[in-house]
Amino acid sequence: MILLMMHAGNMMDNGNSWGGGFGMFFMLIFWIIIIVGIVFLVVWLVNQNSRKTPTSSEKSALDILKERYARGEISKNEFEEKKKDLV
Repeated sequence: MILLMMHAGNMMDNGNSWGGGFGMFFMLIFWIIIIVGIVFLVVWLVNQNSRKTPTSSEKSALDILKERYARGEISKNEFEEKKKDLV
């Protein structure tokens, strides 16, 4: 009876509680997947923010050209030439 109890005790505490020896390997793979997933998530979020369309406060080249013409910085001929280039 004592031998059976000793044998049962050894079966419960022989280092196989992590999955039969592969537990450490699977734990390492698990954490690598988690870390790589976090890195991909951060990169994706950064790329999403950089792809946003310009806000209404940002002026287009044509708007800047119109302002320059309105201020008298360029002549009508220059305005028309540059407008053709932009459009």
